[in-house]
Amino acid sequence: MSGNIDTGKKGEAIAREYLTGIGYEFLADGYRFQHLEIDLIFEYENTLVIVEVKTRNTTVFGAPYEAVTRQKQKQLIRAANQYILQHDLDKEVRFDIISIVLKNEGSHELEHITDAFVP
Repeated sequence: MSGNIDTGKKGEAIAREYLTGIGYEFLADGYRFQHLEIDLIFEYENTLVIVEVKTRNTTVFGAPYEAVTRQKQKQLIRAANQYILQHDLDKEVRFDIISIVLKNEGSHELEHITDAFVP
């Protein structure tokens, strides 16, 4: 299991660097509410961006983003609502998915899906 955790953390670091590099303002990572977790939270153009990062070493079982099921979406929405309440925010919210496939020699493929789903 620690291999999956390491892969996930590596993907989150790649995603954070990518989003920061294109002008997103980092707010938080690993935000937890009860048993729910938001991988990354950013602000971009006065919009709160909730980011789910999915990282895989292979696409044999499909693209990483395909693992964001409707159930996972509901969990992210619930956690995001709590974050908004806790921080007393009044702004638009968007849900993005960063899909990463790790390759040999430290390279990777990254796909950024903006507005991946709506509540």
